[in-house]
This record gives sequence, structure tokens and C-alpha cells, in this order.
Amino acid sequence: MTLELGGIHHLTAVTADAPRNLKFYTETLGMRLIKKTVNQDDTSAYHLFYGDGVASPGADLTFFDFPTMREQRGNHTVGRTGLRVDSEETLQWWKEHLEASKVSTSGIKERFGHVSMDFEDFEGQRFRLVVDGANKVIPWAKLPLPADKQIIGLGPITLSVPKLEPTDAMLTRVMNMRQVRHYPARERGGETFVYEMGPGGPSAELHVSVDPSLPNARPGAGGVHHVAFRTPDENSLREWIERVNSFGIRSSGEVERFYFTSLYFREPNGILFEIATDVPGFAADEPMETLGEKLSLPPFLESQRAQIEAGLKPLV
Repeated sequence: MTLELGGIHHLTAVTADAPRNLKFYTETLGMRLIKKTVNQDDTSAYHLFYGDGVASPGADLTFFDFPTMREQRGNHTVGRTGLRVDSEETLQWWKEHLEASKVSTSGIKERFGHVSMDFEDFEGQRFRLVVDGANKVIPWAKLPLPADKQIIGLGPITLSVPKLEPTDAMLTRVMNMRQVRHYPARERGGETFVYEMGPGGPSAELHVSVDPSLPNARPGAGGVHHVAFRTPDENSLREWIERVNSFGIRSSGEVERFYFTSLYFREPNGILFEIATDVPGFAADEPMETLGEKLSLPPFLESQRAQIEAGLKPLV
């Protein structure tokens, strides 16, 4: 049986303004703050997780809070993040809602197989709202947006690279994805190749935009740190570790994040990938009803709580 990924697990981006980030993603985008914690490798920085009403894998948009300059756009990074809504009617509602919130939007049209609309947050983080009629919203009643208009989850995710072949080999030969569609170069943009994993559909698609004319991206606020893919549990993660190792790819090996267990490695164009388990999830250390209301720390950081809290700036 072929080892397959289940879709997008989460995407981690960078902000230089955590308080404004919190306000935008909970109030304007109407996502639930499902975990308020810290970067486990740099505990001076917040790690904020936004998701749906029950913190489902595949709905997690997360941010590291780093005091950094804005990203310089280009290749070797994630160029755009998809967020799914349930219908074209909902997409039209979002256009009106974002413009009323003074967020500029593109037109609504079909892009790479899905009806969609583009917009950016206050730091230039690039998003694409995508219609996904096969899945339904799992809402959170305490959010300011109507339950039926809330975001379903992530996908598709778009990578920006100067050359397809090395990335294609990683996606198809190592990660068992399937190339299913190809869109030729347009007047303002390169070719785009669409890959599916597992069940397919927008929650399990990776788009690869190939444009050798772009400069190399420089990381920063408004950019993406890494994208993570779903695997069910630690047993399947260990199969992925063995598979990645068998190709001679440098990786992190198994990394315990408490809310999930991970494997990190880079694809050949330098973009950081993670494979993360669906379990145990974000209710591992606090009740589902009160997720995100206080600072959560994994057990291996709990003894440092006083020091960590003292080093964090207020979010409100």
C-alpha cells in the first residue's frame, strides 16, 4: 500500500506585530485563536494558532512573532496561502466584508481549477479565498462572523520556484504526490503545476508556480516560514522518516511538539516542509471550550513559565 499524505496540516507564517495580527485574524478573518503558545526553539517569540471551531488538522494558520523587516518577495518560498470557503455566495460575502474592512481584494474568477479571490493582510501576507463545496464550516460561536461564512480551512498552498524539475522529483518520487494539472505561463506570471495528495481537492493540493525571472525571496514579516502536511499518527510518521532517509535527504528526524509530532526537511528549492501527525491535537492540555484563552506551554517548557511570560509583550 502506497504511503500517502492526507493533505495540508498547517502553515506557519511570520508577523512582526502580534497584537495587530491577533486582531486581524480573529476579528477581520473570523478565525478562532486555538492556541496561544511560544516558538519552542525561541521562547521569546509567540506562536499563535488560528483555526476552526474544534481545532481541526488542516485548518491551522499559525504565526511566529519575530521583530523583522518585511519579506522581499520572490522564489524559494511559499508565495500564496489558500483559505477555503463553502460557496461562491460566501466568496461574494467575503469580498464585501473585506472591502468594508478596508482590505483590498481582487476580482472573483476561476484560478487554477477553483473559483477564488485574492487579498493580503496588513503586512502583505498573500491569501487566496477558494471555493470548496465538498466540505462544510465547523464554526465557533464566539467569533464576530456569521457561522456559515467562517473559513473551513487551508488549501491549496502555492510554492514559488525558479525551476520545476527538482521540486517535482521531491513531490512525486519522495512524497507520493500526483501532478494532475498544468497551466501555461501568463502575461504576468509563470507556469503553474498542480499536485494532489491523498484524497485530492483543494485541502490536499499543492500548486507550484515556476518563474525563473523572479529574484530570490528574503524572509521576513508577511512571508511564510514553512508548510506542513498531514499524517495520521506516530507510526505513519516513522514510515515517512524511513522513506525520507532512504532517499538520502537531510532531515530533523522525529521532533516532539506535544500537540503533534513532526519531521522537517527542505525540498530542493529550499522551502521548508514539515510532516505532522493529526494527534494528539490542541486539546491535549486545555479544554476544547477554552482553547487559546491563556498561554499554553508544553510540559518540557512548563518549568520555565515565569521566565517565558516575563519576556513576552502583551497581546492586547
